[in-house]
Amino acid sequence: MQAETYYHIFNHANGSENLFREAENYRYFLQQWAKYIEPVAGTYAYCLMPNHFHALIRIRGERQLQEVFKVADLTGFENLSGLLISKPFSNLFNSYAKAYNKQHDRRGSLFNRPFKTKEISSDRGLTTVTHYIHSNPVHHGFVQNIDQWKWSSYQTLLSAKPTLLARKETIGWFGDTDVFLAMHQQAIALKETEWID
Repeated sequence: MQAETYYHIFNHANGSENLFREAENYRYFLQQWAKYIEPVAGTYAYCLMPNHFHALIRIRGERQLQEVFKVADLTGFENLSGLLISKPFSNLFNSYAKAYNKQHDRRGSLFNRPFKTKEISSDRGLTTVTHYIHSNPVHHGFVQNIDQWKWSSYQTLLSAKPTLLARKETIGWFGDTDVFLAMHQQAIALKETEWID
C-alpha cells in the first residue's frame, strides 16, 4: 500500500468461523480499528458482517506516516511503506483475535491471511465501492434495507454526530446527501462489482 492512495480492504474469518458473535465484538473491533488504523489511514466507509468486513480507506500522507512510524529520512520510504503500513493491520487483527479467542474460549488464527486490498483510483470507483460496502448486509440477506444494518458507516455518514469517518469527503463524492441516499436506494448491478472482490 502507498501513501495518499485509496483502498478497498476486506477480510474473512477462517473457514466457517464468525468474526463477530455479539454486539460487544463489533464494538471492540471498531475500537481497535480506531487505535491501530486511524493513525495511518482515514476511513471513508465500512461494514462489519458476522464472518467478514469491508472498508474503504485512504492511506495518510508521507509526512503523517513519517511521524507515526518515526522515520527521520524518507529516502527509500516507498520501498518500506508497504511493510510499515501493513503492520498496523496485523496489529489490529492480532489484538482482536487474541481478545476474541479469550472471550469465546477458542484457539488459533481467526482471520484469513493475507487480508485483501484493491486500489481505487477513480471517482466512480469510490462511489461504487462505498455503495457496495453499505449494500453488503442486503446482498447477504441479513436485512432488506441498507439503513437496517447497525454495523456499517451508512447511518453515521448521514448523521451529525462526531465521528472519525471522513464524512464530508465521502458525501462529497456523491455530490450531496440527496444523491448519496438515491444511489444507496438502488440495487448494485453485479457487473459493477465484479472488480471489487
